[in-house]
Amino acid sequence: MGILLFDGVEELDAVGPWEVLAYWTRHYPEDGYDVALVTADGKPVTAAKGMVMTPHLSRAEAPDFEVFLHPGGFGTRALTKDEEHLDWIRSMRSDVPLMTSVCTGSLVYAAAGILAGRPAGEDRAREVRRGIQYDPEPPV
Repeated sequence: MGILLFDGVEELDAVGPWEVLAYWTRHYPEDGYDVALVTADGKPVTAAKGMVMTPHLSRAEAPDFEVFLHPGGFGTRALTKDEEHLDWIRSMRSDVPLMTSVCTGSLVYAAAGILAGRPAGEDRAREVRRGIQYDPEPPV
């Protein structure tokens, strides 16, 4: 399982899921899952409120995850326009069975066009309406 980190990631959006998934993988190792933090280049990032977060892997080192989580945060605004990032998201869609997001991470999925024909929600309705412009077939 992979959790993306990027400059401007909202700390809680990444650390909250990490807590749950890391607990599961450590207490139920027989399930065969690991959880890893991933950045584009494998280098630490600075989160929205200043926490420096160090990944386990770079995007190039990342395996085909069974679960991938794209957190939200102010940094998602730049990612919705980053073609290299959007291409990577699109490339994972065919290989990753469960791609999920927290908060404005869904806007990146919308910008990549992978929400077409799928139900999606976000807790900031105004931003979602703005984000729909990135998806030729809005899910909401």
